Amino acid sequence: MSRGPFQLLLAAVAFLGITPSVLAAPLSFPQVDNTPARNILMPPATGETLPEPPRGDYTLGTGDIVQIDIFRVPQYSGERQVLVDGTLNLPLVGAIDVRGLTLPEAAARLSEAYGEFLRRPIITVNLSSTRPVQIAIAGEVNSPGAYAIAAQGTVLPRLTQLLETAGGTTQTADIRQVLVYRRQQDGTYQTLEANLWQLIRSGDQAQNLTLRDGDSIFVPTAMVPLEESALLADASFASNVNQPINIAIIGEVYRPGPYTLQGGQARTGNAGTPGSSGGGSGATTVTRALQVAGGIKPQADIRSVQVSRATRAGAPQVFEVDLWQLLQSGNLQQDAILQEGDTVFVPAATALNPEEVPELAAASFSPDSIRVNIVGETERTGTLELEPNTALSQAVLAAGGFNNRANEAEAELIRLNPDGTVTRRIISVDFDEGINEESNPLLRNNDVVVVNPSFLADVDDTVGSILGPVSRVIQSIFLPLRLLNVLD
Repeated sequence: MSRGPFQLLLAAVAFLGITPSVLAAPLSFPQVDNTPARNILMPPATGETLPEPPRGDYTLGTGDIVQIDIFRVPQYSGERQVLVDGTLNLPLVGAIDVRGLTLPEAAARLSEAYGEFLRRPIITVNLSSTRPVQIAIAGEVNSPGAYAIAAQGTVLPRLTQLLETAGGTTQTADIRQVLVYRRQQDGTYQTLEANLWQLIRSGDQAQNLTLRDGDSIFVPTAMVPLEESALLADASFASNVNQPINIAIIGEVYRPGPYTLQGGQARTGNAGTPGSSGGGSGATTVTRALQVAGGIKPQADIRSVQVSRATRAGAPQVFEVDLWQLLQSGNLQQDAILQEGDTVFVPAATALNPEEVPELAAASFSPDSIRVNIVGETERTGTLELEPNTALSQAVLAAGGFNNRANEAEAELIRLNPDGTVTRRIISVDFDEGINEESNPLLRNNDVVVVNPSFLADVDDTVGSILGPVSRVIQSIFLPLRLLNVLD
């Protein structure tokens, strides 16, 4: 038996459960909509139980803007913003608290509220714009504290974005176990761990966690190996190595003290004067710091240069670099990257290997020259600029050697010590002697070398000083006679 249009309409009405009062309302008969819906929840029919809605990754909070679509009720649909008290102010139902709810949970709550006025409303809740995410970060970052990060559309910020906002990780950051503490609905905290080393080594994006509002991040402290330091400094979430840093340089350098340095090219000048920093890009390393500090002294132990580094954990880290490996094999890992607050200490060597002295003097972190004063019986006297590896006998030769009045057996070395005292040493001069602290020491900046006259020169000077007045008297007596002879 065929049915007419009216019978089909009544059957559809009975199937959908629409009452005559609803038919009288200005709602048209629902049409088929093939557009897929997200987060659509329908309240249960009488006697049915609504299952627990699935939890999503995002929970609503103050400032979020959501798109609410009530199927076939456009006058109640539209965008709404979550207010300060965590509610949505909606037509017909008023204020609905959605703070802390996921999108499916919010859709379920709205369906329950509108269920008092509409028959089985179909409600969709989508996120139009997210609020700034409030996150705290502590540990090995340059600027720890609380941050509000604006999401890009509906895309939440990731862990590396927060690290960049906080000034980047330090050189003591343990990026293998960055901890994320996340508050749960029941008040407990979930702890997540991210291995950012895997991210920079293999591009594992799963380690770059998506952050949520209220997360707390902690970057632990670790002793970063020298071979990993450069790779860590190049990471996008590391601190900017081109920024000026404040460090201190002490020990066997010509200009110890505090410095403000910026990465780039640097070079040493003459001993006792600060080196130059050409600026530009690049990290500030140990050798660049030594260059700006005037270079190393001859007694410097470059095998055990120490770097003391402050950490967020409180206790400083101290590690050593071997710059001799840098000179011998080009091991750039020994040229450690410095960061804000570092102290570089160059110890004094207990013994020097004469064969290594020329290589040390030629190093880029040695001074270009030292100034030595030559006094006495040499062909040239005064201040000479010499190579930093110059020994006493070489300084005498640089002054032209002994003159015919010199005591060629010895010379006197006068040195101003760092503590303000002055030492005087008589040293035998042997041009065949190699570098030796006792018999042919390396000279230091501002040393004074005195070459005394020989015994015969002393006698001649003594006789001259005695006979000098007598000869002047005799000359004064006979001077008139000479004048008369001239007149004759």
